[in-house]
Amino acid sequence: MSHFWSDNLPKLGQMVAAIAIFLAVLAVIFFIAGKANGKKQRPIAILVFLGPALLLVVIGLLGPAIRTLILSFKGSASHHWVGFSNYHWLFTDESERIVLRNTIFWILFTPIITTGLGLLLAVLLDRMRRESVAKSLIFMPMAISFVGASIVWEFVYKYANTDQPQVGLMSSIAKHLGFEPPNWLLTQPLNTFLLMVVFIWSQTGFAMVILSAAIKAVPADVMEASALDGAHGWKLFRGVTFPMVRSTFIVVLATMVVSTLKLFDIVRASTGGNFGTSVLANEMYSETFIRYDAGRGAAMAIVLFLLVIPVLVYNIINLRRERAIS
Repeated sequence: MSHFWSDNLPKLGQMVAAIAIFLAVLAVIFFIAGKANGKKQRPIAILVFLGPALLLVVIGLLGPAIRTLILSFKGSASHHWVGFSNYHWLFTDESERIVLRNTIFWILFTPIITTGLGLLLAVLLDRMRRESVAKSLIFMPMAISFVGASIVWEFVYKYANTDQPQVGLMSSIAKHLGFEPPNWLLTQPLNTFLLMVVFIWSQTGFAMVILSAAIKAVPADVMEASALDGAHGWKLFRGVTFPMVRSTFIVVLATMVVSTLKLFDIVRASTGGNFGTSVLANEMYSETFIRYDAGRGAAMAIVLFLLVIPVLVYNIINLRRERAIS
């Protein structure tokens, strides 16, 4: 115990000192703002409100981002420069190509299916009696962590040898239908898609709740006028409902894409990234904290960051367009 405190007490002291300095600077800014008047009042007010936030962004986001970029051009021990070697390895190594392929599969299928199912359920439950009960049941998996969801679905995908009884749900169903079940999580690339099901099951409720709120915000007079004009069913959804909730749909879709890109828990808890199921976020963790190669881990982090940027930029452009129209 004494060894633990002797190792960590200096770090704890540095952290406390940093917090104290930040609070002191904040107190000085508020004191100056209270004394200011006239023309100086507005710039000082802007400094008071934006200054601490910008400082935290620089310290907590910008600084680590620049450091990560620098580390991505260094070797495993971060002592010597290696140029683009880490990026070259990432895009040319055979095992890493599988990781990139899996990541692309996750981006292409998971967000669209999750958001699409959420929209479908929101539309179907919109006019249903006691819809709150059904929505609560569908939303319930959202309360479970990805690790917990992976453990739940482990009992669905569980496989036993042919001489033993099958206790996994999918294996039992296959057995009763006369098929010999495979070892689901070892069969490539089927296992990657089975892990996607865990994410979809967990996040569809979130998409449904957000899109349901957007559907209920559609003006009733617009729906009634469309119905009087003969718009019903698919025609009403395509011509009125979806255009009215399109911006919300894009926001939810972008959220799902970002969640998919940083996905780690499901892969780690289910297969540990083995059997051809690893994705960039999991591989980044493995390279940095298991193989202790900070350079390669940083390169993967930069690639993830670059993949997220187009999604966020498109989301911002779309929101600005919607505001301009309204």
